[in-house]
This record gives sequence, structure tokens and C-alpha cells, in this order.
Amino acid sequence: MAELVYPPVIGAARTVFKAIDLKFDIAGTDNIPRRGGAVLVSNHIGYLDFVFCGLAARPAKRLVRFMAKDSVFRHKVSGPLMRAMKHIPVDRSQGVHAYKNALSALRSGEIIGVFPEATISESFTLKNFKSGAARLAQEAGVPLLPMALWGTQRLWTKGHKRDLGRRHYPVTIRVGEPMEADPAESAEKVTDRLRARVQELLEAAQRAYPVRPRGPEDTWWVPAHLGGTAPAAPGTAG
Repeated sequence: MAELVYPPVIGAARTVFKAIDLKFDIAGTDNIPRRGGAVLVSNHIGYLDFVFCGLAARPAKRLVRFMAKDSVFRHKVSGPLMRAMKHIPVDRSQGVHAYKNALSALRSGEIIGVFPEATISESFTLKNFKSGAARLAQEAGVPLLPMALWGTQRLWTKGHKRDLGRRHYPVTIRVGEPMEADPAESAEKVTDRLRARVQELLEAAQRAYPVRPRGPEDTWWVPAHLGGTAPAAPGTAG
């Protein structure tokens, strides 16, 4: 079936990003398979993360179907768009339905996008990962695609106003090699390996990021352990 909505939405996003002069540094896109199912897994630091994950898949000419909160699908503007792009609503009180839909999509050769932290990390560090992504990959017999984003929190994130002005913000994206999700291994162990890999990619993205805070008032987007003033992750000092 022809994709009548998704490609134009991607085109519109690219036009906006060009207009506000975002500076992209994307590496590892050759790790995204050009065919077949996969579970794309990323850290989650901003409201637009799904857009940037989707853009990273475009060199492979793939469209990513994201699992997203059901409330997004009930919105009068985003709802019709999300459904037309074949994203998957997640009602946390009825998670089995979303899981089955994602599993069916994977088996039909789609890439499913998952944020296993389940919510934006306000500390901009990795939270604990839910095991659903690993279980999906195991049951569908597809690889996990680890990814890390950095800089997207400066555009729009929880607790801060949206900033889509022409500020030349850099956005760094790193895509790792596919990971096997061995069904003989527990989903928890697969999830631990997956989280460790995303952490490695996140640290690589942070090292590659071309700017540092411009002064004391510009440290909010930097994690506490890197000297910033973002809230410390739960269970850590500071």
C-alpha cells in the first residue's frame, strides 16, 4: 500500500529543520537494514526524538513505526497523522494489544521504534529500560538496533519551553550495529546488554557534540555528572 502521509511529513520536518538551521552529525546509518523487521531502540531526552530517529533511518530508505502513548493518537491534530503513518498506540492499561500489533508489524518486515525508558529522562541520562523491546525482538526473530540522540533536548523537552528559533543547534545521532536477541537468553539479560550499548553510543554522541554551555545560564541541558545543572538521576548524588 502506498505511503501517502509519512513521506510528506518527513519532507515537512526536513524543511523546518533546514529553516531553523539545525546542524546534524549522524553516524552509523549503514547499520540499519534495508529490508526486514527490526526493533529500533533509543534514549529519550526530548519530545521530537521520534522524528530524529526516523530521519536516521531514511538513508536506508526505511520508515519507522513508533510505539507511542495512546493520548497522542487521541489528539485532534496528531492523532490522524499518527494513524496514517501506521504508528502504534500504547494504552498502558491494555499493553497486550499494542504488543501484538508491534509483533505483527515486525513479522511483516517493519522497523518498530521503541523508547524503552517509557518517558523522557529529565536528567538526560539513561533511566532503567523496560524489557518489552527485547521480548519483541526475541519473539519476532529480528535484531535490535541501538541508537543514541544528543542535543534534541535543547529544542523541546519536559520542563522547558520549546525553542525552534534559528539558533543553529547541533543534533548528534549515533546508530550502533544490530544486536541479536537470542530467545535462549532471558529478556532481562538482553535488555541489560542493550542498555549498555545505548549507553556507549550516548557517551560517544556526547563526546562528539561540538558545543559546550555558553555560560552559567546555559547549563540546564547538560547532565549533572558532566558538570551541568540538569536534575540528577534518581539514586545518584547531587
